[in-house]
Amino acid sequence: MLTLSQISKSFGGRTLFEDVSLQVNRGDRIGLVGPNGAGKSTLLSIILREDSPDNGQVSWEKNASYGFLPQESAPVGEETVLHLACAISKPLAEAQRILSIEPEGSEAHHHAMGVFAEEDGWQVEARAKQILKGLAFRESDFDRPARTLSGGWIMRAHLARLLVQQPDLLLLDEPTNHLDLESLGWFQEHLRTYRGAIMVISHDREFLNTLVESIVELGRGKLHRYRGNYEEYLVQKAARSEQQMAAYKNQQREIASLQQFADRFRAKASKATQAQSKLKQIERMDKISAPEAAEKSVSQFRFPQPARAGQKVITLRDIDFAYGELQIYRRMNFLAERGQRTVLVGPNGAGKSTLLKLLAGVLTPQSGECILGHQVRVGYFSQHRTDMLTSSATVLEAAMENAPTGVSEQMARGLLGAFLFRGDDVFKPVAVLSGGEKTRLALVKVLLNPPNLLLMDEPTTHLDIGSIDALIGALKQYEGTLIFISHDVHFIRTLAETVLHISAGQLTPYAGNYDYFLDKTRAVSARAALTAGEMLSDKRAGSSEENPRSNVAGLGMKEMREARKAEAAERQAKAKARRDLEKAASSSEARVIELEEKQTELAKNLESPESYADANLAFRLNRELMLIQEELETATRTWESAAAQLASLLEPSAAD
Repeated sequence: MLTLSQISKSFGGRTLFEDVSLQVNRGDRIGLVGPNGAGKSTLLSIILREDSPDNGQVSWEKNASYGFLPQESAPVGEETVLHLACAISKPLAEAQRILSIEPEGSEAHHHAMGVFAEEDGWQVEARAKQILKGLAFRESDFDRPARTLSGGWIMRAHLARLLVQQPDLLLLDEPTNHLDLESLGWFQEHLRTYRGAIMVISHDREFLNTLVESIVELGRGKLHRYRGNYEEYLVQKAARSEQQMAAYKNQQREIASLQQFADRFRAKASKATQAQSKLKQIERMDKISAPEAAEKSVSQFRFPQPARAGQKVITLRDIDFAYGELQIYRRMNFLAERGQRTVLVGPNGAGKSTLLKLLAGVLTPQSGECILGHQVRVGYFSQHRTDMLTSSATVLEAAMENAPTGVSEQMARGLLGAFLFRGDDVFKPVAVLSGGEKTRLALVKVLLNPPNLLLMDEPTTHLDIGSIDALIGALKQYEGTLIFISHDVHFIRTLAETVLHISAGQLTPYAGNYDYFLDKTRAVSARAALTAGEMLSDKRAGSSEENPRSNVAGLGMKEMREARKAEAAERQAKAKARRDLEKAASSSEARVIELEEKQTELAKNLESPESYADANLAFRLNRELMLIQEELETATRTWESAAAQLASLLEPSAAD
């Protein structure tokens, strides 16, 4: 579908890549990785035809389509969120225009109907609504002007647009930056079944491990392709590096031997020809580059640690907080203790960032109190974290600005190096740094003088994988209390020891890591699916005092008759409940089958040429199909619920 052949590109005398080739086939799942400045964005620009290579060729399969999501700032006009997500193509927009002005039966109208059907015009809006909901938009957002959204939500709307378009190749640059955990889960699942090919730049290890089937690494001017996900790539890269180092050392030994011979005998007339031959042999060699040196791990540095706080670090008591009429918390209570590492999770808008701001004192509650523990010093790492940097300072000066006594320049430079500020980079003015570089510098500044209560809101956003690993290494050493929000599952799994789930203003703590939380919530979801049947089963398995059969012994004749009557009534109630559930499951299953048959028939009629010629017929069929789809979803849920209840009711009988 896409072929890059011997592509080269240079800027200002610096070669980004030379003679690189890559083939992308339909259905490929590719992760594009490499250090900052390696040329990943430039390579994407060449693929998108926004830039031209110095040498080489880019070939697209005829009629292949592609969609691109930039890392930041996609354009938006006056359209609503739904209109933006509908992603109406030029042919479809033109077809809609013609249908609105041309009389039915005309050749132009007939042709436009054909284009409308080819462009899947009947399903675009329904698909857009489904995808927007998956990305955590509410129905009330659909008619909202897209320009009124925040930058992150605009990027979500553009992501929805690409998913609605369904191009043959999706090119995604850090698509998870603006997603929370729940929408990220939906997005990953959607991409797993996506019909086209995907090439993605991402710093999210878990995302790459879940999605991609090969890794393309761009570095030192070359492309290397590895089969498998990110973890498999790391193993293969390490093995390849070892092989390269062995080959490099062997070649260096050979070069040294040849050079030694030439140096020894070049002045000797009888050996001069041989010496010259050895030098030419060295020149003709295809030189093997030394593999990149492994980055020094941040865990090798020892950081200053904060003063020890009291056991109760911070307490929120009976907190009420609202944004205007929107009530977020009512009589909320929270306690964080020394040394805890807690991740806040929950749906978008549940109040996670609000809780962090309440803990940081950035927001003041309408009622209730916030109580800091003994010797607690709070540090809040928010989305506006770059405000803490002095623009006129150098990178090194900014890092050392608030460093405590005992932090040397060497220690600061070591930590800056772990966060990719190497060599003369430390003398750059803060003012010229990119947003990602400022984020990394702000992290270094915090780590060199850490508070004993550290509150972090999405600290991995705009960080590459190397910087995330450095941050993880630093936070593993951190001895204070950490409360954070993140959508990076690898980051969460590595650091979080407890989970606090926030939903509709309610806080639910889980005294275990993220996997423990997932196991518990799955179990709760499974139990929630059981209703009347489970209740009856629980009653049957109840204590002896509640079971008439267990109390028959020792009763008089009258009491025994009453007990037997009660037991018979219980059996009859259970039998009736079972019959009702069997009837409900059977009838709902039949309804699902009936609706599926209608859906298939309507879709077939809608695709037939006859529907093109009659706009009214086509619109009526499409409306009926949408109604059938909605009814089918409801019927399927009814059937699944009845089947689950029946299974739970019958299960105890098998054990008797």
